[in-house]
Parts: sequence; C-alpha cells; structure tokens
Amino acid sequence: MKTALLHRRSVRSAARGFSLAELMVVIVILGLLATLVATNVIPILFQASSTVAKSDINTISQAIDNYMINNAGRAPDNLEMLVTLDENGHNYIKSLPLDPWKNAYVYEPPVGTRGYRVICYGKDGAPGGEGEDADIDNLTILERK
Repeated sequence: MKTALLHRRSVRSAARGFSLAELMVVIVILGLLATLVATNVIPILFQASSTVAKSDINTISQAIDNYMINNAGRAPDNLEMLVTLDENGHNYIKSLPLDPWKNAYVYEPPVGTRGYRVICYGKDGAPGGEGEDADIDNLTILERK
C-alpha cells in the first residue's frame, strides 16, 4: 500500500514540471516578440525625442521674441540673458532646458538680415548628420509648417 502511494506522488510531481522542449519554445516565442516590439518602438522613441527638441526650440524662440519686444527689437547676446532679469525687470524663461540627448541648445544671434537661430545638433551633438543625428533649428521648423 505504501509503495502505491509513493508511486502516485512521484508521478504527480513529475507531471507538474516543464520539459526542456516546452521551455525552449516559450523562450523562442518571447525572443520573437521582443524583436518585433524593439523594431517598432525604437523609431517611435526617436520621433518623440525630435518632437521634444522642436517643442523646446519653440519655447526658447518665443522667449527670444518676447525679449526683443520688451527691449526695442534688440536680440539677446546669449540664451543666459533670457533666464536673468533684464533692465526692464523681466526674465523670459525659468531655466534653459537641455535637448533630449542632454546637450545644450545652441543660439546664434541675428546677423544682418538673417534672423536668430536656436539649434539642436541631434543625438551626436555635432553639426550636420542624418536621422537621429540631424540638426533641428527654429528656421527649419517654420519652413515645415
């Protein structure tokens, strides 16, 4: 009688586990799903970073425009002038954001007939580039609208 009970317990405990083949099938399926998700999510993440950069550039551009309105059309010499109080007692932005890749935005004051530029150099942080490394600036944003 005791041997029959022991036999039943050992059969039940063996039936509870997974075979190596079942585990391998599950791992392969999870790997395929992870690959599909990664190939579809990574481009969307870049698009989100680009959208954040455009939004920040628009915010900085609006602050520069407000500065110019309050200072008789004179543009700031650098972006730090937007954060500190000007001679009229205004500051135009609370703090200067970093781009989505943790680089500072670049500001080029107006020269001659060319207006000012606020630039994000993309993921590589260097001028030029394509894809994630492409430059984004306020003038190209306005052209695309």
